[in-house]
Amino acid sequence: MTTEIEITLKDGVQLIRLARPEKKNALTGAMYDAMSAALDRGETDDEIAVHVFIGSGGSFSAGNDINDFARRSSTPSGGIPTPSLSFIRRLPVTTKPMIAAVDGLAVGIGTTMLLHCDLVYVSPTASLRTPFLDLGVVPEAASSLLIPQRAGYVRAFELLCLGQPCDAEAAVRAGLANAVVPQDQLEATALAAARRLADKPRDALMLSRRLLRGDNGAIVKRLEEEAAIFGERLTSPEAKEAFAAFFEKRAPDFRKLRGAGKA
Repeated sequence: MTTEIEITLKDGVQLIRLARPEKKNALTGAMYDAMSAALDRGETDDEIAVHVFIGSGGSFSAGNDINDFARRSSTPSGGIPTPSLSFIRRLPVTTKPMIAAVDGLAVGIGTTMLLHCDLVYVSPTASLRTPFLDLGVVPEAASSLLIPQRAGYVRAFELLCLGQPCDAEAAVRAGLANAVVPQDQLEATALAAARRLADKPRDALMLSRRLLRGDNGAIVKRLEEEAAIFGERLTSPEAKEAFAAFFEKRAPDFRKLRGAGKA
């Protein structure tokens, strides 16, 4: 499907590696499709017990590839491009455990997807960032529900609205990650945890995970609410200014939009 997502299966662990290091693993439509297919495979393949997401080249993911995202969102159908939304929709309904190993940047979806993982390990250089507001849009992947639940309202507002990066230690304190792990041990730590889970009684693991996570109805509902607003915001003057500024390599000027109509 794409060489920029590398998928391997060993000892019950499906390793999903983001392999676009020259772009800090920014996600394209093809990469989203490949990750969605991997999660789908896990639902039907008994050889897969656990999914592990990991980046490459010192980054987890810089989020959406803006060029690819802008091209796809400018189609006549508009809204959020299908590949990214399809992947996001799979996250809360995936039934097998998911683990993330985060090194370096985790921007946008690189952060919000972590909220759906069961274990998250971060390196000392990890930096979680959610610059949705700076792009004139809103949070995604039910992050507006899940981050306040985990970290409290003021930390969630700081991350999602102020756009303040969250470093590794802060992520652990906020309940967004399990532990800070030395960079050279990060992958091994995540894989060791995944193998431990894969060796456990499969039915008991699945039932325990389901009990711990509870009813995901509220998560799915919030995800869809966010997606609808996100899609509408893509055509807003604020989003147009943010994307234009990105492509023109300048700072956006949202002040010029004030008084020009309701945002």
